[in-house]
Amino acid sequence: MADSVLNTLTASNLFDLTGVVAVVTGGGTGIGLMISSTLLANGATVYIIGPKQADLDRVAQIYNNAAEKTGKPGRMYGIEGDVRYKSEALRLAEEIGKRTEHVTVLFNNAGILIGEFTKPSEPSAAAFRKAYFDDVPEDSFDQSMKTNAVGPYWLTFAFLPLLEKWKASPGAARFAPQIVMTSSMNGWTKDPATAGSSFPYMYSKSAIGHATASLAHELLPLGIRVNGIAPGLFVSEMTAPGTADETGQSKFPANKAAAFEVPVSRPVAPGQQRVGTNKDMGALVLFLVANWYVDGETVLIDGGTMLKHPSSY
Repeated sequence: MADSVLNTLTASNLFDLTGVVAVVTGGGTGIGLMISSTLLANGATVYIIGPKQADLDRVAQIYNNAAEKTGKPGRMYGIEGDVRYKSEALRLAEEIGKRTEHVTVLFNNAGILIGEFTKPSEPSAAAFRKAYFDDVPEDSFDQSMKTNAVGPYWLTFAFLPLLEKWKASPGAARFAPQIVMTSSMNGWTKDPATAGSSFPYMYSKSAIGHATASLAHELLPLGIRVNGIAPGLFVSEMTAPGTADETGQSKFPANKAAAFEVPVSRPVAPGQQRVGTNKDMGALVLFLVANWYVDGETVLIDGGTMLKHPSSY
């Protein structure tokens, strides 16, 4: 009897995602790739969405070849799409619906960071207006909100029929249908230094961070959960542009330091920046997919950054 209990609680059983179908926007780079590669490694079929089909196909081939070589059942497929628009959300759901009967989990992960300001060098109204107003393009707010907050709204509802169909699948007894939003610790920060000095980014991540619980409440009658991930500093093309290797994994430059403190992390060499890794993100992703009992929550995964900087989290 006890041996049966222990067997059900092993990591290999808890996190065996064979049969799971996942959609990950921005799934070919950065945190999105951390999510999609974790899902694939544990047996899921993963559809990654991004702006260029050729880039998606290249990443998918690399990881599919590795999965086949190691005998893993998971596979990855790329679909080009622009997550900002309502029409694209519907088209993407229809395209994926042609390839699979259902979707287990939708990761609304794609995001951009634009509209950065340079902190004023003097405490004058003129200096502040130049830094925060004159030098910030109006379009940076529009594009940040569309990509980081509005797009996930359209995608959430466009994919509801496929998520609902999962409940009639053989795998429904193990995994509940779910939507996972990638917000950011910067949806709650009071210090723009932790947000790449971008108010458009902070505004948009605050919007999707707070919308997560509202959408979870709204979808209760459907039995479809909505949860969120609020990352801190992770190594990605957003934080370390141009450093990705042939597998799409980025590396934080040894001589680069963040504008804020990350107090909690595994030991690092002197002079190296503490950052989140694919193992950190992957462990959280597996927890969210496998857990039935969490709904309407956003998990902060920031290495303790919000313990050091003022926030409302």
